[in-house]
Amino acid sequence: MKLGKLTDYRVNGQEVILDFEGREARIWVVTPYIINVFCGEDGNRPCSKAIEGDKMILVSPKVCQKEDGLWIHTGKVSVRVSDGFYVDFYDENGVEVCGDYRGERRPLQRVSKEVLKLLEEEGHAAQDHRQEHAFEVVKKMDASAHFYGLGDKTGFLDKRSYEYEMWNTDNPDPQVDSFKALYKSIPFFIALGKEYVYGIFLDNTFKGYFNMGQESESYYWFGADGGCLNYYYIAGESMAEVLKGYTYLTGTCPLPQKWTLGYHQSRWGYVTQEDVEEIASSMRKNDIPCDVIHFDIDYMQDYKVFTWNEERYHNDPKAFLDRLSKDGFKVVVINDPGVKVEEGYEVYEEGLHGGYFARTPEGEVYSNVVWPGEAVFPDFGNPEVREWWGQHQSFLLEKGVRGIWNDMNEPASFRGPLPDDVVFTDEGRKAEHREMHNVYGHLMAKAAYDGLKDLDGRRPFVITRACYAGSQKYATAWTGDNTSMWAHLQMVIPQLCNLGLSGMPFVGTDVGGFGADTTPELMARWVQVGCFSPLFRNHSAAGTRRQEPWEFGEEVMGIYRKYVKLRYRLIPYMYDLFFEEEQTGMPVMRPLVLEYEKEDAARVCNDEFMLGSRILVAPVVHPGMTKRMVYLPEGVWYDYWTQEQLEGPVWFIREAPLDCCPVYVRAGSVLPVMEPQSYVGEKPGDILYLEAYPGEGSWEHYLDNGEDFAYRDGKYHQYHFEVKEDGMVNGEIVHAGYDKPYKKVLVQRAGEKEWKEINHDR
Repeated sequence: MKLGKLTDYRVNGQEVILDFEGREARIWVVTPYIINVFCGEDGNRPCSKAIEGDKMILVSPKVCQKEDGLWIHTGKVSVRVSDGFYVDFYDENGVEVCGDYRGERRPLQRVSKEVLKLLEEEGHAAQDHRQEHAFEVVKKMDASAHFYGLGDKTGFLDKRSYEYEMWNTDNPDPQVDSFKALYKSIPFFIALGKEYVYGIFLDNTFKGYFNMGQESESYYWFGADGGCLNYYYIAGESMAEVLKGYTYLTGTCPLPQKWTLGYHQSRWGYVTQEDVEEIASSMRKNDIPCDVIHFDIDYMQDYKVFTWNEERYHNDPKAFLDRLSKDGFKVVVINDPGVKVEEGYEVYEEGLHGGYFARTPEGEVYSNVVWPGEAVFPDFGNPEVREWWGQHQSFLLEKGVRGIWNDMNEPASFRGPLPDDVVFTDEGRKAEHREMHNVYGHLMAKAAYDGLKDLDGRRPFVITRACYAGSQKYATAWTGDNTSMWAHLQMVIPQLCNLGLSGMPFVGTDVGGFGADTTPELMARWVQVGCFSPLFRNHSAAGTRRQEPWEFGEEVMGIYRKYVKLRYRLIPYMYDLFFEEEQTGMPVMRPLVLEYEKEDAARVCNDEFMLGSRILVAPVVHPGMTKRMVYLPEGVWYDYWTQEQLEGPVWFIREAPLDCCPVYVRAGSVLPVMEPQSYVGEKPGDILYLEAYPGEGSWEHYLDNGEDFAYRDGKYHQYHFEVKEDGMVNGEIVHAGYDKPYKKVLVQRAGEKEWKEINHDR
């Protein structure tokens, strides 16, 4: 965005107003580490969907005019603004970290000039023609740069040399590396170089573009088709600090109910009460722990939202859900935004009367086709509509439903995509679909979350397919309609890790794959990854091979059981990670680079990941492999299965037969674990079990009721544990606010079988 010469400036507290020949622009000093760069038609900042509340921290920036531009100093970051609205960022030592590129963007020529000319003569659009965007920001890129984040994208962990689009997209084709967009649009990334790290968040909901060096080794660029130039530069000493800055702006994921960390079983094809009964009884009969059964679209009456097909559930679904609950199962049901056009249907009639549906530019209610047939779309940008939708969830809660699964909320439609000019609401003003598309799922999740919180009081469990930056405040997410193929198992690790680096910590994939037919080997290897994924759900499409654990023979079912039980053992550890995440923004599932960003091998590691800071997982993600190369970063590690001690950084070959997923624990770790049980809460949980690995280290463990928000009022216990070189553990209570603390704490040192009680109430 070139605005001509800088002619004047004014300072208004933490705002610097810049007068250029072409237009006015602004720089806001949000915190000493976060700078907001803005340029809009009328100078007014739009209402952010990602950022709620005032994030300004008191800073007294120093502003001075020099020959090379206007300088803004915060004490941690220096910003230079020069003619042309070039904006460069420097660290506190005066070293340039992120600078605007001064040359011309030169898009790659994909075909010859002769072919371009022929295409033009025949009236075809030529790919080489530079698309006009509302704005573009072009940044310098050096040889050491790696890029992470950008939400839910295909391909590998490092996004350098790829290009992406921010446009929530339901594409039924098997997802491959060349896909530019999937279901989620999170326009935030972290840049990591040899001597620097920073983040950029483009808070713009229009269709966006991120070209991360795909067309040049000298620069990367980002832009959008409409709206304001509105990006945040986030500084920090590490990736973790940058991520903390981003989640300071957009929010963190609230601590989930503990049962949501258990195993979830789902399939599009559980049509009747008998289908669900069979799944539930088989889980218990086969000794496979399970907390959640998901109901897909067939539970509804004619696919109408907020209805139940009573005939398929013997006219008493509440009684059935009550019986499931007594056996430890919670029910999560799907909910789509498309409301069936049907005279007399209460939800449709109410929405029509209230003016709650999106409209055509001519003022008619807009309709398209989704699962129930002709359908209309709630205008979730209207707060009144969100409240109406949220309160309708009482229909489901009264039957015993414990969670809502929002699908088709890109929004998806069967009769072509929604036109760009369909009219929605943006918090009181009219806005077109092209502006609201990327936040439709985000706002639907907010409606569901707020409604459940108000109606139920417990921490809402909302799953969403589509989302935007900040959706982590309202929902967990899954990666949508993946496919039962090895390439998609390989993609799980970078995909979920990049979502975590984009502020979305509670994420998972459809274990086994949604579309096509999985194989016994693929299922065995996928459950080993799912075991350590924050959201652990097996889900598949109607018409595909069934994917329940017992469908693949005794060997695979035994492997499945082993890793589901391991997941349940680790739930207290994962719950601690979610408590940490709410405070710091650190994801539960982490790429190695987040913990070891100085190690070159960690920066490009696509087939290993960390569960928190203590556990490293190196799964097998290729068919036919019974051993694999493992990389361990610096430090001392213990093989989880054999207790063998290893020292990194090191590469080595690890035997990995079908029943083995290599797992390593950092020396000095204390892992809180849970005794075996079929579902969360089956046993009292009044004893804490700790696995200790010799080496200097510590751990913070949290205990609360696992359901409501009382922990935010201090009603929790916090335990601090120290482990020594010999594996001995000392513990103390550093916060006592929960009325059901542990009766005792038992420790088992690595390599030993005996559990020993320790004093923990000092």
